[in-house]
Amino acid sequence: MGVDVVGVVLGAGRSSRFGTPKQLLPFGDTTMLGQVVRNANASTLDRVVVVLGRASVELRNTLDFGRATVVENTAYGAGCASSLLAGMDAAGEDCEALAMLLGDQPGVRAEFIDSVLSEWRLRRPWAAVTSYDGELGHPFVFAREAFEDLRGLHGDKAAWKLIEAYPERVRRIEVEAPLPPDVDTPEDYELALARWRSGA
Repeated sequence: MGVDVVGVVLGAGRSSRFGTPKQLLPFGDTTMLGQVVRNANASTLDRVVVVLGRASVELRNTLDFGRATVVENTAYGAGCASSLLAGMDAAGEDCEALAMLLGDQPGVRAEFIDSVLSEWRLRRPWAAVTSYDGELGHPFVFAREAFEDLRGLHGDKAAWKLIEAYPERVRRIEVEAPLPPDVDTPEDYELALARWRSGA
């Protein structure tokens, strides 16, 4: 039996900088979160878990989650670490590695996810990060040996703190593409749409 790598899509954000629930923003023939979920489902991840918080009812009513399992994070106001915990709980004891994906980063295409997963599966490092032409981004992949550290995280940008704390244990996996933007502002949204249309 192969290694069970579970993708956790963090889609519970408050959208505090954007204002409206950015997960519901139109993106192609779906929404922004819908595209992130579609990318994850199209990848070689063994399983996909989507964590919802703000706008959960609207998202459940409008998105096709496909093969993904959907869970709620009622504590999403405490930061993304709480959503990661909810995703880890849903991933269960059979999970050998966790791939973190952001619900506001629709430009992380399935082929990018697969590039990182294939390299991680080959070498099984404690953690791996994606390097887009030298700029670090998601997905992050954490082996089971890192789970205890992940469960000790709090607040926002928590996984970054772990990556920065143990650089010798983290493998950078190169992807020849520009870093997909996090959508935090209307300008980010326009950039993400333009990149997607151009195939970048």
